[in-house]
Amino acid sequence: MKTKITAKLVTNLEIFAKKNRLKYKNSKPYAHIVIKNFFDKNFLNKVLKEFPDLSKKKTSINYKNLNEVKFANNKRNIFKKNTKLIFRYLNSAEFIKFIQILTSINEKILPDNTLSGGGLHEIKKGGMLKIHTDFNKHPYKNLDRRLNVLIYLNKNWKKKYGGCLELWNKNMKRCEKKILPIFNTMVIFSTNDFTNHGHPNPLRCPEIISRKSLATYYFSKGRPKSEITKIHRKNRTEFKNRAGIENDVLIKKEYIKKIFRSLKFYQAIKNFEKKYIRTGSSDKKRKN
Repeated sequence: MKTKITAKLVTNLEIFAKKNRLKYKNSKPYAHIVIKNFFDKNFLNKVLKEFPDLSKKKTSINYKNLNEVKFANNKRNIFKKNTKLIFRYLNSAEFIKFIQILTSINEKILPDNTLSGGGLHEIKKGGMLKIHTDFNKHPYKNLDRRLNVLIYLNKNWKKKYGGCLELWNKNMKRCEKKILPIFNTMVIFSTNDFTNHGHPNPLRCPEIISRKSLATYYFSKGRPKSEITKIHRKNRTEFKNRAGIENDVLIKKEYIKKIFRSLKFYQAIKNFEKKYIRTGSSDKKRKN
C-alpha cells in the first residue's frame, strides 16, 4: 500500500500552485508563502516520532557561537523509514514541478539530494539563529541557490516560547513577518542576497522540548543578476545586525579577500576546485 504523504486539500498540486503564485510573488518583505496542513497528519506524526535527539548523534553538527546555537544533521543513514520518504518526496519530480509553478522561477529548479545545509534541524532551550542571508551557491556544484523549504514539526508550541521565523526587510530596519513554527506548517521562500531571515532571540521553551524542523534547498543553473550583491563575498551564511542592536552578530571583516574574489583568475580557480576537487564533505563546519 502506497504511503499517503500529502493532505486532501492539496490533491491537485498544479491547480494549488497556479492559484497561489501571485500570492507568493507579492508577499512582503520578499516572495514567500506559508502553507498549513500540506502533509497528511498521520504521515507527519510518524516523521515526528522518528525525529532523533540530534545532540546525541555523533554525525550531527553542533553550531555554538554568537550567531547560532543549534544542531543539524543531513546524514541519511540516521533517517528512519518515513523521514527518508518525506525527503524523497521533497526532491521528487512532482514536488519540483509544484514549486516551479508556484514561484514562477524561469530557470529550471534542481533538487539537492545531498541535502547540503539541510536535513534535520533542532534548537533547544536558549538556542537561536540570528538574522542572515544564506549561502547563494551550492558548496561543491556550480549551481545557484534559489529556494528554501522549511517544515515545522512542533506540537503545542506556544508564542511565549519564541522561535518564530522572522522575515526582515532588505535594509534590516524592521521585521515584517513572524511565523510560528507549529506542526505541519511549511514555509517556502526565495533565497538571495537580500532575503533576511532567522529567529534571533534565544528560545524560552521548556528543556524537555525543542524546536524541530526539516529543511530542503533548491538550485538552478544561473539566476537574475538583481538577486545578488555586487560585493564579492565568500559563499557562506551572511549574518546581519538588526537595526538598533549594536554588535548583534559577529561579522568577519575580509577586505583583502574580497579584492581577490573580484579577480577572474581567482574565480576560475575556485570553480575548478568545486568541479574537480571537492567531494561533498565541505559542509561539515561553519566558520564565523
